Amino acid sequence: MKLDKNSKIYIAGHRGMVGSAIWRGLLKKGYSNLIGKKSSELDLRNQQGVLSFFSSEKPDVVIDAAARVGGILANNNYPYQFLMDNLQIQNNLINSSLEFNIEKFIFLGSSCIYPKFADQPLKEEYLLTGTLEQTNEWYAIAKITGVKTCEAIRRQFGKDYVSLMPTNLYGTHDNFDLETSHVLPAIIRKFHEAKLNNHSPVELWGSGTPMREFLFVDDMAEAVIFALENQLPEHLYNVGTGIDLTIKELADIVKNIVGYQGDIIWDLSKPDGTPRKLMNTSKMNELGWRHKVELKEGILKTYNWFLENIGNFKEVKL
Repeated sequence: MKLDKNSKIYIAGHRGMVGSAIWRGLLKKGYSNLIGKKSSELDLRNQQGVLSFFSSEKPDVVIDAAARVGGILANNNYPYQFLMDNLQIQNNLINSSLEFNIEKFIFLGSSCIYPKFADQPLKEEYLLTGTLEQTNEWYAIAKITGVKTCEAIRRQFGKDYVSLMPTNLYGTHDNFDLETSHVLPAIIRKFHEAKLNNHSPVELWGSGTPMREFLFVDDMAEAVIFALENQLPEHLYNVGTGIDLTIKELADIVKNIVGYQGDIIWDLSKPDGTPRKLMNTSKMNELGWRHKVELKEGILKTYNWFLENIGNFKEVKL
């Protein structure tokens, strides 16, 4: 299909951290015909509702940035919702796109689709070669299904359906709710609140030894736009920085940026999750995409946004 600045682009999940970054990125590049629906206006778990929306709006391109997401605690506590909600959301979007002959579909997943003990850095071909990390297997299974569904459509119908697997994302408009957030926003909030409480001790989960890679959300948006503007030759691509660090090292960086001077207590009774999750992003890099925002700069931008939006940032209740 020929994409132009007036092509109708539907961003599912346009109010989330990733979806809103994609929306801002597209507007910046001059795309003027963007569609988004709040969950109160369109429940993506409702098949008939999604079909009706596609029938009336007839988008040219669909970007699936909609998902039920959360950290270890949320995944552990709500396995059914993480599996079923994500399956319903993506199945409805992918099937409706096929039904209405949409040529371009971009599916966003997660690095948790790869086996827990896969060789590092993670390559796309490691998918389905081993056992998943138990603490987020429900979410991972749903996302793997989405990847394989897009691959099946690409193979059977020849459509440009591509899956992008980001590493751990963070940035402005993140979720800072301590029950459902990921590690980086949780650490930012804990250190900030402890700083206001006379630098009281902060408890963090696990040993601090697992290694993680972090990508600023605006860089992820750039990767989506890159996939939108180019016909990528394969169905699955990793998106990350190719650089990781321990959670302890991450905590030290956040501690310095926030200005927290208290003690960190590591709760060894809590799970660590996968020991290491570093993405091999050579396929995307060779095509011409590369991250721009380094970790300290990104955390500073995120903390500044957090400070500007205290009392207003997203609280996700399950």
